[in-house]
Amino acid sequence: MKYIIILGDGMSDRPIKSLGGRTPLMVADIPHIDALCERGRCGKFVTVPEGMPPGSAVANLAVLGYDPAEVFQGRGVLEAASMGVELEYSDLAMRCNLICIEDKKIKNHSAGHISTEESHQLIEALNEQLGSDMMRFYPGVSYRHLFVLKNGSDAVSCTPPHDVPGTDYADVLIQATESVGERTAALLNILILRSQEILKDHPVNRKRISEGKDPANSVWFWSPGYRPMMKTMTELYGIKGAVISAVDLVKGLGIYAGLDVIEVEGATGLYDTNYEGKAKAAVDALKGDYDFVYLHVEATDEAGHEGDVDLKIRTIEYLDSRIVKYIMEQTSNMPEDVSIAITPDHGTPCDVRTHVHDPVPFLIYHPGEKPDDIMKYDETGTENGSYGTIEGDTFIRSLLRN
Repeated sequence: MKYIIILGDGMSDRPIKSLGGRTPLMVADIPHIDALCERGRCGKFVTVPEGMPPGSAVANLAVLGYDPAEVFQGRGVLEAASMGVELEYSDLAMRCNLICIEDKKIKNHSAGHISTEESHQLIEALNEQLGSDMMRFYPGVSYRHLFVLKNGSDAVSCTPPHDVPGTDYADVLIQATESVGERTAALLNILILRSQEILKDHPVNRKRISEGKDPANSVWFWSPGYRPMMKTMTELYGIKGAVISAVDLVKGLGIYAGLDVIEVEGATGLYDTNYEGKAKAAVDALKGDYDFVYLHVEATDEAGHEGDVDLKIRTIEYLDSRIVKYIMEQTSNMPEDVSIAITPDHGTPCDVRTHVHDPVPFLIYHPGEKPDDIMKYDETGTENGSYGTIEGDTFIRSLLRN
């Protein structure tokens, strides 16, 4: 038996007035996901333990069966692993967004989804003027970058920028949670202010403004942590696996979990990502030496953050027609059975434009297993699935029958 998880990041939602009280999943035309729902078993999954932030790092750890309370060290360390940045155990790694501030308020968390080429020029300028042997910016993809501070303290409270669009940035600057974190918090806030001075007149931003685009006129630090200690999935479950994603966080999580990273040309993390390339890469991996593939698609989450209901519906339909359909067709002809699971990591409702703690709908299809009677994959129907509401490592163990 081989296994694949197809994860639509932030795919689940809450009832939307403009959709007549339905969610994007309820409205979307997803015949192939629904077909798997008819043939499989469903339930709801509490992916974010109580008291923990409902972000992709915590939720994806839970989907893979890890206890986030034990191993979660923030997004920064996961992205460092993906980027090949070696961390000492005393290094504080943090996510560093390039954001747009307008009239002293956070306009968006992505600087209008700045291109990778543009953002690398800005990160280079920040390193030239702010970098040192003790701290350094590392360029990532689009607006997502990494900052590493040697001997920094994680006793700081940082606000994810996607949680506070429209908020005065001064109201959500970094705060120390203990006295030991005061120096780190003060330094990070100084760097935010200095970045604004450096970036405001940078040629990249002058050009973006002239083209009517949002400038990337500030950095924003969040999700600090240290290098985690995790057992691999081979050690835990005896499988050889791979991860496919456009997002450094998910790739890094996969690396710490012992999964090989499969790169797909044209994978962007947005609605224009290479869906077909990801699907083919997943099938090729399953036909090869891999027992397990973790296929992550970010586009649905970005649509939720933008509050774009129509785009979220469309990206869900793309997931169905351009990924799930192909994987169903190809795996049905393989000599070895393939079990397929579909789940979000967390919800990103369009009305609130950020992550929430709501349990997410999931389905698991094991070839030859008797299905339950759920015919439609959405937030409501799966509540009555035969798995009920689960948490912890029940999802991954149910998929792997471990």
